[in-house]
Amino acid sequence: MNLDASLKAAEPAAALPPSTLRKIFIGSDGLRTGWGLLIFIALFIAVATCVNVIGHKLFPPPAEAASEAFATPHAVFVSGTLGVLVTLLVTWIMSKIERRPNSVYGFGGNRKLLLFAVGLAGGAICISLLVLTLWRTGLLVIDSRLLFGSAILRYASIWLFNFLLVGLFEEYSARGYLQYTLTRGLASLYQRAFKTRHSVALGFWTSAIILSILFGLGHGKNPGESPIGLLSSGLAAMVFCLSLWRTGSLWWAIGFHSSWDWGQSFLYGVANSGTVIKHNLLATHAAGKTILSGGTTGPEGSIFILAVLTLASLVIFFTLTRAQYGKTPEHST
Repeated sequence: MNLDASLKAAEPAAALPPSTLRKIFIGSDGLRTGWGLLIFIALFIAVATCVNVIGHKLFPPPAEAASEAFATPHAVFVSGTLGVLVTLLVTWIMSKIERRPNSVYGFGGNRKLLLFAVGLAGGAICISLLVLTLWRTGLLVIDSRLLFGSAILRYASIWLFNFLLVGLFEEYSARGYLQYTLTRGLASLYQRAFKTRHSVALGFWTSAIILSILFGLGHGKNPGESPIGLLSSGLAAMVFCLSLWRTGSLWWAIGFHSSWDWGQSFLYGVANSGTVIKHNLLATHAAGKTILSGGTTGPEGSIFILAVLTLASLVIFFTLTRAQYGKTPEHST
């Protein structure tokens, strides 16, 4: 065999220029942001629809659920479980499509359990401070205790687990893949436009504002919700984004979110963004001006929540160790 022919056969083929179709879908950092968001949303809707149908077949709601004025443990468990499963599945699919580790979507870091535990404590303390303020100023009246004996521990455990599902679902769906991907796309735009080393920070906080507004507006369908309640939901989302930016992880936010909801709904028996649960410890009602007491919205509809959210932000800023958001050994933002 001719030596020249052998050498030419051994040489790698020249790299072909990317096709027009590839350029449309793939950029320098993988799947383009717009396509990623569209695929995620489309998959989420499709999978959620299928899982919802299957879930209601396997766990049919009680006949009286349609007329039930309170959220029941069964209803919250089913909706929370399905929400978590859908979010985990769709995010995993996107991680395979984009060839990124799941850790970049908010589950990275080496202090997961510690951050989660600190978040749990923080949420319980903050909601207790808010409820205590309302109670001491006469804006919240405790009527009676509804549970006794072993029922207290039973329903405390049931509702804690349910609100862990709610916290995991809401944080991972709102501040997981969506936050990371929108940040990546906006950071690229900022970098091209301004040539700044702060492009990731600008992209992150622009994304945080957009998604937090949507998160707040998403609570508008809750019964008993109010303008201040919607505002506080959006601001709480920004606080959770601060913890994500500060730690590079969602675990503090998941813990805080879960215990905050548990404290409101089960422990103190107040409305949670206008929603009241069944089998809670205390029976309470709001008194005085709605802007101060929160009215049918609950403590989240009180103007006093602004001070509590400010306190939570200060705690995050001064106590949580700084980590780089979205950075893993495999990928850097």
